[in-house]
Amino acid sequence: MISYTKVFQATAFSSSSPKEVEILKEYLFCINADGLIEKVVGPEADDYKYLLELYQGTENFHRLADGQYLLPGFIDLHVHAPQWAQSGTALDLPLYDWLNTYTFPLESKFSDIQFAKDIYEGVVTTLLANGTTTALYFATIHKEASLLLAKICAEKGQRGLVGKVVMDDPEQTPENYRDADTQTALADTEEFILAVKELAKSVKQGVYPVITPRFIPSCTDEALKGLGELAAKYDTHIQSHCSESDWAHTYVQDRFNKNDAFALHDFGLLGDKSVMAHCNFLNDDDAELFANTGTAVSHCPISNAYFANSVIPIAHLHAKGVEIGLGSDISGGFSPSLFDNTRQAVISSRMLDDGVNPSLPAEKRGVPNSRITINEAFYFATAGGGESLSLPIGRLAENYAWDVQIIDTTIASAKLPIYSTNEDLFDVFQKIMYLARPENIREVWVQGEKVHSRM
Repeated sequence: MISYTKVFQATAFSSSSPKEVEILKEYLFCINADGLIEKVVGPEADDYKYLLELYQGTENFHRLADGQYLLPGFIDLHVHAPQWAQSGTALDLPLYDWLNTYTFPLESKFSDIQFAKDIYEGVVTTLLANGTTTALYFATIHKEASLLLAKICAEKGQRGLVGKVVMDDPEQTPENYRDADTQTALADTEEFILAVKELAKSVKQGVYPVITPRFIPSCTDEALKGLGELAAKYDTHIQSHCSESDWAHTYVQDRFNKNDAFALHDFGLLGDKSVMAHCNFLNDDDAELFANTGTAVSHCPISNAYFANSVIPIAHLHAKGVEIGLGSDISGGFSPSLFDNTRQAVISSRMLDDGVNPSLPAEKRGVPNSRITINEAFYFATAGGGESLSLPIGRLAENYAWDVQIIDTTIASAKLPIYSTNEDLFDVFQKIMYLARPENIREVWVQGEKVHSRM
């Protein structure tokens, strides 16, 4: 007889496809010692009653209370961990001024390990409390502090993919915040990769090193080439910014006479473990390159509203076969919640579809077929994120990690408007996605381990 370390009985919601939500009513989820979902059993299955009788009443059995539901843990594909200290400030500035006046001076302070520790512990704890079980992090140029962030993820139980940022171009980076030189940047990156891989040997949920050129404007050609070679040597994930704003997009065109996507590809930085943030100005050739290489887009809808100078045609890119996940982009995005970002993703897509200039006639005002639904935004925050990272996460299905958030719709201070025990479960799902707040997240589990609970 198979012995499961945990069995959960719950009603759950998971993406069966980008546009369809699977409703798993009163299912059993059987978790093994590795923290994986080994078996998913519906009430009509032959062994449902047997498993229920076998585990019910044991310490391994967890039945959700009335009004509680399971969602997969969220996967945040773009977080600037050091910027948690400035979240909610300076968002009215243009991107270039924001970086040089606020962001780079803040990130330069992460040479102080104690300063870094306080902020990194804060951001990991906050994201877990908001249901984010996996995060793709930019750290800073500092090797030691970047490794500290990976260690904090390991200790707190979050699946962390962490990048030591490379910024070596003196023409586009401030004197007090750049790598000492290109060779130092590459050597520090390689040492960081090896240290995180060693750390990962003892981490159940996984921590991963990520090759992280901040973006093309901050890096020399030599650094970009060297980072592509390191990614190939160690088979690591890769992250950067791509075609984010008018300024950044134009800069790359002027420097290379091509768009970011093709420039990054020339340096070996696109592939099925690559995630590029923003990508608002991808054209169809860029999108085809992303689809062919398996490169994913991290859609950051709140941040884009502040800094990207446009609304990304996310439905169009997804229809062309580009993998899409969701990112908070702390602190270009003020909210650590992917619930907030799913909502903004839907809102922004509707604004793009309808158009925003009331002086134009309706038929000329928007970009047709740009809308996405809450189902699709949920997919981007969960299954799409897992596919973007090429990891078995983001779905409540067999052989996927037990990364979940338990949503309590009955919390007195955040009660959702559910007034009938017979309410349609898809309506319940929609209310959760649009109305849930951190108070509603009762527990968070990663790889079969509880990492957050709210009394």
